[in-house]
Amino acid sequence: MTQDERWQAQYDQMMTFMNENHRRPSKHRLEEHDMLNWYKHVKKAFAKGNYPPHRIEKFALLQQVANKYRRKNQYK
Repeated sequence: MTQDERWQAQYDQMMTFMNENHRRPSKHRLEEHDMLNWYKHVKKAFAKGNYPPHRIEKFALLQQVANKYRRKNQYK
C-alpha cells in the first residue's frame, strides 16, 4: 500500500466516522485514537505548509466537516 493509498484510507475512515456519528473522534475513546492522531498530524503539516498540493483540497473539505462538529457534546 502506497502512502497515497494509506492517506486516502484514513481520510475515508475519518469522513465516514464524522458523517455517521455527527461528531469528531474523541480523545477519551481508545478505538478512536488513531483517527484523532492522524487528523492532528495532518492538520499540523497543513498549517506548516508542508503538504502535497493534491491533498490540500480534500483536507480543506475534511476541515469543513470537522469544524461543523467542533465542540459537539460527545456523550449521549
